[in-house]
Amino acid sequence: MEMNDRYEIRLAGEGGQGLILAGLILAEAAAVYDGKNAVQTQSYGPEARGGASKAEVVISDGVIDYPKVIAADLLLCMSQEACSKYVYGMKKNGILIVDSVHVDRVPTSRAYMIPITKIAEEATGRRITANIVALGIIVGLTGVVSRKAIEAAVRARAPKGTEALNLKALEAGLAEAERIRAEAERGQSAPSRAS
Repeated sequence: MEMNDRYEIRLAGEGGQGLILAGLILAEAAAVYDGKNAVQTQSYGPEARGGASKAEVVISDGVIDYPKVIAADLLLCMSQEACSKYVYGMKKNGILIVDSVHVDRVPTSRAYMIPITKIAEEATGRRITANIVALGIIVGLTGVVSRKAIEAAVRARAPKGTEALNLKALEAGLAEAERIRAEAERGQSAPSRAS
């Protein structure tokens, strides 16, 4: 991926899905391990679990003069509410990734419909690792940070004792992104996978 002045990522879903941790890991991968500039902001509903949750990461080779997403280059939606709320705040040719386990209505045919939660369950036996699977997919599709950087950041930020589990989830996400890219190269048009 060619880095322009800034690359804006919004991770949106529900409290309890680990999106704020995912945002922190992505920002840390960019700033600490890849030597880029990065800022991370977050917001979540008063009910924490189950309420709306969003993390934003802005990554740039240059100075970041505004810390929030203006128009997302990439939007990850882990809930239907998040998709309905944020899909119109994307750049015209932005990338939309949705967890097809939780999102079934997408107002565009240009979305990656990926059963992220199901992939997490298959890879690690735990739904809670879906956030890390999503990071693997994002990094694998965009190259916004290096594989080495995202692995180091997951290792550093994963709760103690869960590093191996989370690295397994990351690997599953990277493998899914590789599968999607291979399909695209073979000329299969729709960027989706049946759930």
